[in-house]
Amino acid sequence: MDTNSTLRFSQPTDDTLLIHFAGEWKLANRLPSINEVREQIDKVPGIKRVTFDAKELKGWDSGLLIFYKKIVDTCMQNNIQVEQDGLPDGVRRLLHLASAVPERKGARREKATVPFLEQVADTSIGAWRSLIDMLNFIGEATVAFGRVLRGKACFRTSDLFLTIQECGAQALPIVSLISLLVGLILAFIGAIQLKIFGAQIYVASLVGIGMVRALAAVMTGIIMAGRTGASFAAQLGTMQVNEEIDALKTLGISPMEFLVMPRMIALFFMMPLLSIYANLMGILGGLFIGVTMLDISFMEYYMKTRESVSLNDFWVGVFTAAVFGVLVSLAGCLRGMQCGRSASAVGQATTSAVVTSIVSIVVATAIITVICNVLGI
Repeated sequence: MDTNSTLRFSQPTDDTLLIHFAGEWKLANRLPSINEVREQIDKVPGIKRVTFDAKELKGWDSGLLIFYKKIVDTCMQNNIQVEQDGLPDGVRRLLHLASAVPERKGARREKATVPFLEQVADTSIGAWRSLIDMLNFIGEATVAFGRVLRGKACFRTSDLFLTIQECGAQALPIVSLISLLVGLILAFIGAIQLKIFGAQIYVASLVGIGMVRALAAVMTGIIMAGRTGASFAAQLGTMQVNEEIDALKTLGISPMEFLVMPRMIALFFMMPLLSIYANLMGILGGLFIGVTMLDISFMEYYMKTRESVSLNDFWVGVFTAAVFGVLVSLAGCLRGMQCGRSASAVGQATTSAVVTSIVSIVVATAIITVICNVLGI
């Protein structure tokens, strides 16, 4: 038995085109192209009506309905009437059922063009609300920190030590690698220029001051923003999705004290220590370049670094790292607490936490630099 889907045309009257369906019109078979119908309509001028003959049709599925819809669209473009009388009963019933209920108004998505001023207004309102939420969160964190100082905060000490371990010891490998490479890069770039003037020894000063005063804290802050800040946002966001934070509120436990404070305190204390460690790794990276490329002895490099780096530089770097610790923890916890109730919202909160942390680090670095310059530190 022939199971191919075939299409034939005849013209019972001058203004009528009869389309014959034969074989099995199923999606699994190779169906004819709608271009055959279009060519037939163009070939025979004066067609006003299209009818169908399905006596030789062996079987059909949605493939026939799709082809019929294409025929209707083609006829509408040419102002041709389409009659369903010759179609199988099942096809006519499905078409009647599809057209029985009118399409609900607004069911289709309509891409509306938003005016420019409306976009500016929506963006401004969103930014203002975000600022208000951020200030509220900072205020609640300040109040919770005050309760911690008075010994009235409700959180588990074991959670604090676990977070300290995650923020500190577990971050040492990535901090070591990045800081060592930053020291290498800084020394290599400085060596290229200083070697021209025979001032290779000043590579030690360049690397020492750059790492101790700013770069170690900045690089550590960015590492912790991508590693720990994102982790905080994901953890709190998942708890928000699972309604665990709502459960804490129902039990009368403040999420700010129980969840946010241990993370903030841990990162506040760990960031300066990681920054000091990053200082050492960056200086070792510069030492490697100085000894291998510039023929500087270990003691010469050590003495020049000790002569160049002052205690003020060290404390500025430590203070900057502590500020970065607060900013990264605030951004991560804020975005986690603001997370929506879906899995995609957790990813958005994580991304937003990283972006907010890095922007805050850059802005804080600029502010601290200007303040130190004004104070002459």
